[in-house]
Order: sequence, then structure tokens, then C-alpha cells
Amino acid sequence: MAKKGSRVQVIMECTEHKESGLPGTSRYITTKNKKNTSERLELKKYNPIMKKMTVHREIK
Repeated sequence: MAKKGSRVQVIMECTEHKESGLPGTSRYITTKNKKNTSERLELKKYNPIMKKMTVHREIK
């Protein structure tokens, strides 16, 4: 039986990677509480293609 709650799975995608024009994408999957964080999530995560920490933003 699945739990009912306000936590949802979201996909994070690198913002700097899109602008750089390099092939591939850096994406992470995480969860967030929809009640506490209604706006899009932004976290600094490691981008293995660019080999540095970059800002990853929640995508739909």
C-alpha cells in the first residue's frame, strides 16, 4: 500500500550545462515537501561532465 503524503519526487537539471553547449545533461532525482516548498527547488550539486559544483533547478 502506498503512503499518502505531501512529499513528491522531483528532477533537478543543471542550469550552467545548458548554456555551455556541451553534449549530455546532468540530472538528479530528489524529493521535496510540496506544502513547505511550493516554488521550484534550487540546489548546488556536482556536475560530472563539467567536473564542478553547479546550480541545479527543478524541472517539470
